[in-house]
Amino acid sequence: MFRRTFWFTAGAAAGVWATTKVNRKIQQLTPESLAAQAAGRAVDAGHRLREFALDVRAGMIQREEELGEALGTNAPPGTELPAQRVRPALGGPARGPRAAHPNRPHTSYNRNEDH
Repeated sequence: MFRRTFWFTAGAAAGVWATTKVNRKIQQLTPESLAAQAAGRAVDAGHRLREFALDVRAGMIQREEELGEALGTNAPPGTELPAQRVRPALGGPARGPRAAHPNRPHTSYNRNEDH
């Protein structure tokens, strides 16, 4: 008699546990629950994105200060700026990226120009 009572109770407990587990899973898969989970994840992603943007901005400010110190633009007014650099490979002053090469004629790649 004791064995039957034990197994009956064990079976009833297993059935209650399984039913509870299945009901929780079904509740998680309802459209409302899925929408709430998606909204929560979107809010979390927004917070992480905002923190990333603030970190990038802080790094940008720090780098601008480093560049300002290196170029001398953060110096108080009246102080002299550093001398112009000379490119060792070319032997002349540094030119901008759009400066024309002295030995090449100017070539325009604008299709809208008259030929």
